[in-house]
Amino acid sequence: MIKAIIFFSLFFIHSFQASSSEIKLQEITNGFDSPWSFSFIDDEKMLVTEKKGNLLFVDLKNQKIKKIKHNLKILEDGQGGLLEVLYFNNQVFVSYSEDLNNGNSSTSVAAAKFSENVLDFKNIFRAEPPINSGYHFGSRLVVKDGLLYITAGERGEGMIAQDPTKHPGSIIRIHLDGKIPKDNPKFKGKKHWKPEIFQIGVRNPQGIALSPFDNRIYLTNHGAKGGDWFGEAKFGENYGWKILGWGGTNYTGTKIGPKWKPGFTKAIKYWVPSIAVSSMIIYKGAEFKEWNGDALITSLKDQSLRKIKFRNSEFLGEKIIFKGTIGRIRDIEIQDSTGKIFLLTDEGVIWRLQK
Repeated sequence: MIKAIIFFSLFFIHSFQASSSEIKLQEITNGFDSPWSFSFIDDEKMLVTEKKGNLLFVDLKNQKIKKIKHNLKILEDGQGGLLEVLYFNNQVFVSYSEDLNNGNSSTSVAAAKFSENVLDFKNIFRAEPPINSGYHFGSRLVVKDGLLYITAGERGEGMIAQDPTKHPGSIIRIHLDGKIPKDNPKFKGKKHWKPEIFQIGVRNPQGIALSPFDNRIYLTNHGAKGGDWFGEAKFGENYGWKILGWGGTNYTGTKIGPKWKPGFTKAIKYWVPSIAVSSMIIYKGAEFKEWNGDALITSLKDQSLRKIKFRNSEFLGEKIIFKGTIGRIRDIEIQDSTGKIFLLTDEGVIWRLQK
């Protein structure tokens, strides 16, 4: 058990206007070391991950943060480490780069009953095969109708995303205990697919969200040099990486493939050049009720929060809420009871967006 409690400053340090005169950003807490994800337990408590392996319990009301002891075997390598955290029905789900020895790792997901002090995680998914790479773990999680959806990046291996006998480069769907749904694509005409796979052909999807309006799941995905996109997760379909380039090129400048062609899933919105899309939500709340049903998408490279208006997978418009204001934005969540929006940056700060 970790006896020491690490205390951080939890007070409003900065407050300023965003690009809209009606929107304010307030700094809520700081001092995190390479944070990657956060998840609300309730309005006053949340969990935060740091890539190096720390899982932190944050009490906003009492202005305290402490480490939670856990049993995960994590390899912090490049983009890998302790990544997503999701609190759901008194359970904690995490995705992480699991250390499988000799530099090999997998995008793995583990679950534990919630405790403020010690979490005894048990793996419920491991992306096979393990790969010696520090790239493209994906790693976002969302629950829909009692099933867990997982984004598994292709680990820099390109065409592995077109091989449905391997997990990297796909969207995974499993039960909350790791069991395989009997109506996954493998059992509905995709007999050669691994049974956990829901969709293939993604590169590095670092955003996933369930819409409370249409009950569909939406994704954000990193392209290479250009070709980031926002789109819908679709049963048994293929986003086309690395046959398609989504408008981007290899980092060497060489062509990858067309932006899109028939037979592949078409994204709702593409960005060329890349903005380095990260996390996302489909907004529902009272604070910004005029945004209800819109996607709010964060980015790393251009440090922006973008609002995408769409309906029935048709792109209707994009608005930059702010850009270059608080640094590289890694994660975004809604405070359910208020509709206020919280943002986590690579710089180790949690901000609140409100009117």
